[in-house]
Amino acid sequence: MKWITPTFASFEKNHPMKTVFLYFSTLLVLLFAVGCKENSERAKQKNSKSSNQIKYASGFELYKYDGFSVLKIKNPWPNAAKEYTYILKEKNGTVPDSLRENPVIAIPLQTIVVTSTTHIPSLEMLGVENTMIGFPTTDYISSEKVRHRIDAGKIRDVGTEQSMNTELLIDLQPSAIIAHGINNSNTTFDNLQKSGLNIIYNGDWNEATPLGKAEWIKFFGALYGLDEKADSVFAAIESDYKKTMSLAHLVKTKPTVFAGAVFENQWYMPQGNSWGALFLEDANANYLWKETTGTGSLSLSFESVFIKAEKADFWIGPGQFTSLKEMSDANPHYTHFKAFQEKNVYSYSTKKGKTGGLIYYELAPNRPDLVLKDLIKILHPEMLPDYKLYFFEKLQ
Repeated sequence: MKWITPTFASFEKNHPMKTVFLYFSTLLVLLFAVGCKENSERAKQKNSKSSNQIKYASGFELYKYDGFSVLKIKNPWPNAAKEYTYILKEKNGTVPDSLRENPVIAIPLQTIVVTSTTHIPSLEMLGVENTMIGFPTTDYISSEKVRHRIDAGKIRDVGTEQSMNTELLIDLQPSAIIAHGINNSNTTFDNLQKSGLNIIYNGDWNEATPLGKAEWIKFFGALYGLDEKADSVFAAIESDYKKTMSLAHLVKTKPTVFAGAVFENQWYMPQGNSWGALFLEDANANYLWKETTGTGSLSLSFESVFIKAEKADFWIGPGQFTSLKEMSDANPHYTHFKAFQEKNVYSYSTKKGKTGGLIYYELAPNRPDLVLKDLIKILHPEMLPDYKLYFFEKLQ
């Protein structure tokens, strides 16, 4: 017997219906394979590595993908032991399995609890302040809009940052709590997270540069799906800041400046790389301690400050004092400084909210353009003849 190998042609001749079925099945397999490949390529394109959307802030990064964003908090407090990554998932968005080891938070947030007054202006500028339902120690809030909501019982006082009311927060069920940590020990927030609440760390206060602090509005923009609005708000602040700085540097003279005051026998002064010192540099001032390094505060003796700053032109930010008499009553030696004698002492401590909170502490980090204009009006008044001081005031 001879073995005969059937050809496809003979199979087609003898089994016409099966041939049609075979063609159809083969076509489906091919189409399915092509479709899978196209979907795979499309997914790769959608979720390929995005570029960081942040320009000035060093404490966070933001990566946009189709259907979700990746928010990385790199430096929530000085010498932080770890970074935090959050996946912000849009409605109907799909998060890759490789990212699901991180907290996945649905956006836009519906309700929020923030823990620093510096968070509030961003909510207002984005028009989402009505989503705020809780805050620790509400007396420190200066915003008029938010105070109205507090008075109406729409924002609850959730205790202090060190001892937040866990039962109340669980009852409120905010979409997220924006945590404000100061070191690697954050037991309160750890416990709240174990209770099932979404904790997102924010390190705006740890930024050293004026525009770096202000750029944290993009952090909140991402949480609400308002990235374009946040970008627009920040772009306007950035543009105004740069124009104002350019104006200041047209002036040839640099007035000498010092800052701070004595507290518990030590004179605290901004270090040379700090937020406050950089404002003075951008305002074209000669800050007498600009050569020091660091982004925090110097701790100096009264004598060392007097030797260096006795003849300085301006004294800006003398602690919490609100008048020259307060200063002289607290320390008669203050009267020996030239800036005091010529009444060139300016403070932000005179402008307060309804319940005593300082407007500068709440709003200044978010509006560096206004701070810079204030400083230029003080140091180079001829450059902004029609401008009125927003945060600062000349002490009388």
